[in-house]
Amino acid sequence: MPGRVPPAGAPLRLRDRVIGPDRPVVMAVVNRTPDSFYAPARHDDASADAAVARAEEEGADIVDLGGVRAGRGPRVEPDEEIARVVPLVARVRRRHPGLLVSIDTWRAEVARAAADEGVDLVNDTWAGHDPRLVEVAAERGLGVVCSHTGGARPRTDPFRVAYPRSASRSGPGTGDAFDEVDGVLDDVVATVSAAAARAVSLGIDPGSVLVDPTHDFGKNTWHSLHLVRRTQTLVALGHPVLMALSRKDFVGESLDLPAEERLEGTLAATSVAAWLGARVFRAHDVAATRRTLDMVATIRGDRPPVRAVRGLA
Repeated sequence: MPGRVPPAGAPLRLRDRVIGPDRPVVMAVVNRTPDSFYAPARHDDASADAAVARAEEEGADIVDLGGVRAGRGPRVEPDEEIARVVPLVARVRRRHPGLLVSIDTWRAEVARAAADEGVDLVNDTWAGHDPRLVEVAAERGLGVVCSHTGGARPRTDPFRVAYPRSASRSGPGTGDAFDEVDGVLDDVVATVSAAAARAVSLGIDPGSVLVDPTHDFGKNTWHSLHLVRRTQTLVALGHPVLMALSRKDFVGESLDLPAEERLEGTLAATSVAAWLGARVFRAHDVAATRRTLDMVATIRGDRPPVRAVRGLA
């Protein structure tokens, strides 16, 4: 019905903990890389430790540690990726026991090494390129992110990507009007649904299986914008929905801004997706994202105001 608040998304459960049941979850980005697309996210060992501490202070629930740039760049062998991120996982686990730890990798051997040091979640941004990755998550009792890249291989950029024209869609959360851009939505839903089903069949808790439409990966800007609008369709799958929107190219192209100037656009997209039920948000700007998500949750009625005395006292 018009004017109704969209249904809340499925809560996130990791290692028997329910995270943020009354508000969306912030996953802080800490890249142990020298070449991330956003310069403030590039860290060596010392600055990575400081970034994790700052993220926790600013309200992050999860810290997502990555050792390889997502896009094109110098090749990083698995041993080097492990050397970059696994000692950091160990330090975070030891120094920040209340903070959940995610490893951003598409390689099973990296996930296994991180699991040995106590990681909680495997963020596979390359859509099961290594099919053993989800098996590692299942064996070690970890959560897993099921993503979508339209078949793109790791560390490649999209070029003239297209998706088949969609049949007309209708029903809750999808809208009644035909929209040919729904072809990308159909592909995302089919891909992440199949990956999530496999993860659950291996024994992973459905609440620990996140689905991520993976904006920009294997998509043009029109595709990524459409996936924000159609967040409810992903929420309806019944798994926690992860949105990795932070400072991405679809935001930059929408506003004609470089990565350093994309915060407001990111927060606008974040607000829309949170209103529509997305549960987890991967973010470079933790404090701003935390406040934005808390305000959206309060407007939705999921979370009460911290203080409400105006007109009462």
